[in-house]
Amino acid sequence: QLQLVESGGGSVQPGGSLRLSCAASGLTLEFYAMGWFRQAPGKEREGVACIMSSDGFTYLADDVKGRFTVSRDNVKNTIYLQMNSLKPEDTAVYYCAAAGTLAPCKSHEYPWWGQGTQVTVSS
Repeated sequence: QLQLVESGGGSVQPGGSLRLSCAASGLTLEFYAMGWFRQAPGKEREGVACIMSSDGFTYLADDVKGRFTVSRDNVKNTIYLQMNSLKPEDTAVYYCAAAGTLAPCKSHEYPWWGQGTQVTVSS
């Protein structure tokens, strides 16, 4: 059974850092496109960072470039989202998702989802 489990969320002050983890079971994530998406109250779910299976190509949304990085550990079957210089507007529930090898970083392209982890950035 395919399962994605996120961890690492929490509350942090502006300018702080968090690292989210997504542990996969039931799939070998190096063969899947993996993504981090977020949804703030009253807003649509949006793609934050995605990493392709084939060549490790990464996509980052414009508003997180230079602050967030996405990486993959094939041995641990886990992906990470390192978030630095966090801003209040980064507050959202963050989801990990899996899709076919070359899926674009759009939520409707990803059929498998974790349960989400809350990130709150506030002073």
